[in-house]
Amino acid sequence: MDFNPPEIRTVNVTRYVTPLREGGSLPAIAEADDGFLYVVKFRGAGQGIKALIAELIGGEIARALGLRVPEIVFANLDEAFGRTEPDEEIQDLLKASTGTNLALHYLSGAITFDPVVTDIDSRTASIIVWLDCLITNVDRTARNTNMLMWRKDLWLIDHGAALYFHHSWQNVQEQSKRPFVQVKDHVLLPFATELETVDATCRSILTAERIQSIISVIPAEWLADDTSETANEKREVYKSFLETRVASSAIFMKEAKHAREALI
Repeated sequence: MDFNPPEIRTVNVTRYVTPLREGGSLPAIAEADDGFLYVVKFRGAGQGIKALIAELIGGEIARALGLRVPEIVFANLDEAFGRTEPDEEIQDLLKASTGTNLALHYLSGAITFDPVVTDIDSRTASIIVWLDCLITNVDRTARNTNMLMWRKDLWLIDHGAALYFHHSWQNVQEQSKRPFVQVKDHVLLPFATELETVDATCRSILTAERIQSIISVIPAEWLADDTSETANEKREVYKSFLETRVASSAIFMKEAKHAREALI
């Protein structure tokens, strides 16, 4: 079965509203020409374009698995946009981010998910743990859950730290089969009692065709650097990594089960 690529809209940033000084990425709330507010992740931030690629892939895989993720859009930043910004650090960031950035629809009034306050069903918890093991997302801990409660629903945000293999771009096949040892710190691991069941379900959803449809929307300009590989060749690396990881899910599921047994 063929899958259509995710429909990622492109908006133009019209107004910088306020910075969200979180970590080294310096995202910001900004308004776009469609009248909506977005959390913009800038290509010129310290984590670079690869964080945007991880955000895009991780978010759309989560959506494919039936999890809630704010709409992801490409956010175009004009060269002149930052000239009137009085903060020099922000001005430098905006100047370095001319072109296509990534943004998520701003969930106004959302609060950080707290497992002590809000119950989560075991199936949802298990799918999220499976997702983060798949994409090697180290950023879903009790210290920083990267989940929001909005209109009584759970929403996933911030997958920019995932897919860390692409920062070294070496031994990709070997890395694709490694267990995800950081799962021991996952905030939802104690609630993930249906790992075996969701493993089969998630693998059936993430076919090669579905993975290809997600990888295909990565902008070519994000894949351009000083290496010899073309954009399409790099897309194939991401595709191969994820396909192998899905096929080898028993490896990271074993690690997750052992980590969970150690907790309880």
